[in-house]
Amino acid sequence: MLKSKRIEPEWNGRALNIQWAYACLFPLVILIFYSHQKGERISWGQIFQTKSDRIESGINRADLIPTAGIILHSTPFDAGKIPINHTAFQSSSDTTYKYIAQSGDTIESVAAHFRVRPQEISSKDPILANVLLKPGQILNIHRLSDEFPNSPHLLPDSEIIFTDSAADFDVTAFIESAGGFLSEQQEFMRSSGMTSVAEIIERIALENSFNPRLFLALLEYQCGCVLGYPDKYFDTNYLMGVQNPVKRGLYRQLGWAVNQLSLGYYGWRDGLISEFYFPNGTVTRIPPNLNAGSVALLYLFAQLYDSDAWQQAVDPEEGFSALYSRMFGDPWQRDVQIAPLLPGNLTQPEMILPFHPGEIWSYTSGPHKAWETDGALAALDFAPPSVESGCMPSDEWIVAVADGVVVRSEYGAVVLDLDASENNKKPISTSSDGNEHTGWAILYMHVAQKDRVPEGTHLRAGDPIGHPSCEGGPASGTHVHIARKYNGEWIAADGPVPFVMDGWVAKSGYKPFEGTLVKDDITITANFFSPGYSFISREVAEISRLNRFFRQNQQHRWKCD
Repeated sequence: MLKSKRIEPEWNGRALNIQWAYACLFPLVILIFYSHQKGERISWGQIFQTKSDRIESGINRADLIPTAGIILHSTPFDAGKIPINHTAFQSSSDTTYKYIAQSGDTIESVAAHFRVRPQEISSKDPILANVLLKPGQILNIHRLSDEFPNSPHLLPDSEIIFTDSAADFDVTAFIESAGGFLSEQQEFMRSSGMTSVAEIIERIALENSFNPRLFLALLEYQCGCVLGYPDKYFDTNYLMGVQNPVKRGLYRQLGWAVNQLSLGYYGWRDGLISEFYFPNGTVTRIPPNLNAGSVALLYLFAQLYDSDAWQQAVDPEEGFSALYSRMFGDPWQRDVQIAPLLPGNLTQPEMILPFHPGEIWSYTSGPHKAWETDGALAALDFAPPSVESGCMPSDEWIVAVADGVVVRSEYGAVVLDLDASENNKKPISTSSDGNEHTGWAILYMHVAQKDRVPEGTHLRAGDPIGHPSCEGGPASGTHVHIARKYNGEWIAADGPVPFVMDGWVAKSGYKPFEGTLVKDDITITANFFSPGYSFISREVAEISRLNRFFRQNQQHRWKCD
């Protein structure tokens, strides 16, 4: 059992500007001096990063800086100690590496992982920009500029994301049969009162779409409390080892872990991370051959452990993945039964906007996080017409964006399974498997309990689901939050498979919650305060007229100001 030494900092007090300047410059001077003495080459790109790089997709640089050290490239490789094989590729014009495309890869993300331009990747099969590659497609990566580590995968993506492989897994039965510490524990939650550990794990797994087996294995690895009991000195208020009073209790501890897993998983998917940075300026390269699930684990462990403990955790023979196999059997055998999570020919079924024709709603938020954790920018927000701001009751209806079956309706959330809409020509009652972890599923959040559609209801596109509200999670105004999943994985609203409703295509902005909806020559800009240029309707002619009017008015107002 490993014990994390992670203690989250608490910042108090204020400092003068000159003190901040010294505080920022002193480590930089030391870093440059130290790297010169050690003979390490540290580029300015490792020290500085542009603002657009930091926040373009909602992942701040601070979020990507682990608190513990990992292996440095300058450190001599010890094959007996470090479970990563560093394979050198000399820099030359004819250096070529053959890479087999994995589920979720795009030419842009692969280029980012290998640090080459997309134009320096070729294949005998067609390659299109910003389109999912076919898993198994062979890519020839030319002009590799440096050496990189090559590492075995820790776990398949299907064991990280809540896929069909875990749909029948019984968390309660596993914990009770294990008979360990967790089988005796409960925790108070505002929404459900005293709640068993199994119910908490199931809820976090379902809401965030992460595999429940993963949480059980992480807890066993951290505290030894699933199969047995933690030692008497272990603080059971912090079972994941994150010593922060704000994250006291199992729900918050696992919530913190979900956030780190999301940053690693979806950051790798989008090509936003290719290395881990450290406060002293050193950096380790992420092996570019890894899958997103393995990177998610590497990222999480880098937040929890120092270098030695991190090496032990990622050791495929004796580390976390070995424990996972002992607890749940061979994950790679289960993965064989799961089709690629994101096939290369993936397209979104036809969808409509989530409200009735003839109504004018506001597009209040562009692409942002699907749940309360960072990671995939999969969600969009729409607010109903109202004469008052804030969390006010609304009689307007949220409607189904496509044919499907309601597979979940609780805590302000409704999930619509869209298996019926995937061009199979079958009636809804026979084509839906009732499983939100397979195929397309739509999450509606902040659906009021009053008139909310019950689980098991079969819907056609345009059928009512419920009323927008503030129920179910943090919200400052009445609205509906809508996001997509495919095979359990959140799908970015502005990604290889863009979010399209009634022909309106979602586009990301400079940072999360900003963005636009574009259709033909009309652009709707997201705005939390619902000004006229954020108005949207199912009728294109009406919204085009309104959009032009309010934008012209806005220009005149600016001139007057």
